[in-house]
Amino acid sequence: QVQLVESGGGAAQAGDSLTLSCAVSGGPFGSYALGWFRQSPGKEREFVAAISWNGVLIYYGDTMKGRFTISRDNAKATVYLQMNSLKPEDTAVYYCGAGTGSTYYTLEMGYKYWGRGTQVTVSS
Repeated sequence: QVQLVESGGGAAQAGDSLTLSCAVSGGPFGSYALGWFRQSPGKEREFVAAISWNGVLIYYGDTMKGRFTISRDNAKATVYLQMNSLKPEDTAVYYCGAGTGSTYYTLEMGYKYWGRGTQVTVSS
C-alpha cells in the first residue's frame, strides 16, 4: 500500500526558514505528481505547491510564490517544500499528496494518496 510520511515541521519565528519532507513508499514514486496543501482549524484545505511527475510543471499558491520552493528527489522517493520568509499566517498543518493521471495540480481531487500532516507554527 502507498504511504506518505511528512516530517520537518515545528515552531519558527517570522522571517525564519523551514524545509518539510515527504517520504513516499509502496508505489511508483517516479510516476506521481506531488503536491503540498495546508489547513488551519476551521478552514478548508489550501493549495501550497505542486510538481509534475517529471518535474517539468511546477505551481505555487499566490501567497507562497517567491517564498516557497518545491522539489523532488526520485532516488530518495521524497518531495520537499522549502519555506523562506515565514509569516504567522503560514501556521497550519501541512499535508503532502500523490496522484497519477490528473492535471488538477492545485485541487485536492488531483491526489489519490495523502500523508497525515506535519504542524508548522510561526510566531511574530
